[in-house]
Amino acid sequence: MPATTPHSPFGVHRVLEPSGEQVTLPQTARRLDPSPEIGLDEVRIDVEVLNLDAASYRQLREKHTGPDGVDGAAVRQEVLDIVAERGKMQNPVTGSGGMLIGTVAEVGPESTLGLQVGDRVATLVSLSLTPLAITDGLASWDGMSERVPAQGHAILFGRSIAAVLPEDLDPELSLMVMDVCGAPALVRRVVEGYLARGHVPSVAVLGGAGKSGSLSLAAARDAGAGRRVAVVPFEREAELLRGTGLADEIVLADARSPLGLQAAVESAGGAVDVTVVCVDVPGCEQPALLVTAQGGTVIYFSMATNFAAAALGAEGLAADVTMLVGNGYTPGHADYALELVRGDDTLRALFESRLADEDTGQA
Repeated sequence: MPATTPHSPFGVHRVLEPSGEQVTLPQTARRLDPSPEIGLDEVRIDVEVLNLDAASYRQLREKHTGPDGVDGAAVRQEVLDIVAERGKMQNPVTGSGGMLIGTVAEVGPESTLGLQVGDRVATLVSLSLTPLAITDGLASWDGMSERVPAQGHAILFGRSIAAVLPEDLDPELSLMVMDVCGAPALVRRVVEGYLARGHVPSVAVLGGAGKSGSLSLAAARDAGAGRRVAVVPFEREAELLRGTGLADEIVLADARSPLGLQAAVESAGGAVDVTVVCVDVPGCEQPALLVTAQGGTVIYFSMATNFAAAALGAEGLAADVTMLVGNGYTPGHADYALELVRGDDTLRALFESRLADEDTGQA
């Protein structure tokens, strides 16, 4: 670790670049030190699986898609190059990372994370700020899914978050849920805020059949929302949601098309109080504003969001809306998301089908 940087519970001592007076927090750093020796309050994790952020993986996959399809080997090599160069998995285009499953290998004597050696955990902080080293060349990954079998180690700082994996769920199912667990917790908080003011809100979720989208619909229903609209781009995704009870209306629309999205939501009862953007492509910022009622709320829960486009778009549309950045952390978010999945067989089946698709390279 850099000897000139004082130890920090936020991991600043692991920042290699920039250095000196320009040193930053790990997430915005150009390069981190992933050395396995831990500080007094750090934890070292033996890595088993990485789960790449959806926006990041989409960008990598599209970059390496040619006339013959996706070049999985090129995707794998780029991930290896990023980790080797940056000491963390942070896509330089999207800025996002993902999370991981691993086993606790060493715990510093002053760690406050409550972990013990041998605990199998999912990290609840982004790979974009987690010191990471890969030792197996990702030999067991074909580059064709977000889920990456891996060997290596990762470091958690003094102020960090990790959850011991529950014994009653498949570990990789738990990882898939925990990867997006900030979304349902925030949706619940927003819906409960409306209810506390005496108004039952309507909710639209763009990307409603995805991981964060389906959990957001489940949270809206659980919290007591009124009309729930799921927006999906393809009929096959609409079919996944039919019969689940997660949405009252399921509509087909490209969330990047302002007029197309507006027409679709209008056909499902009109503008909504709360719009949740769970689509992992850019260009959904202003269409989301068009389907949100004046005085409503838009939650941008996608790392593909251009927040300048959202802010300027709201101004240009004279949209009186509250815009929230989807923070990946809300107290109790992992437990809440897992309870939603445990309590709804259809929601659990959605996640299990996505896991099976990844196993067969169809995700």
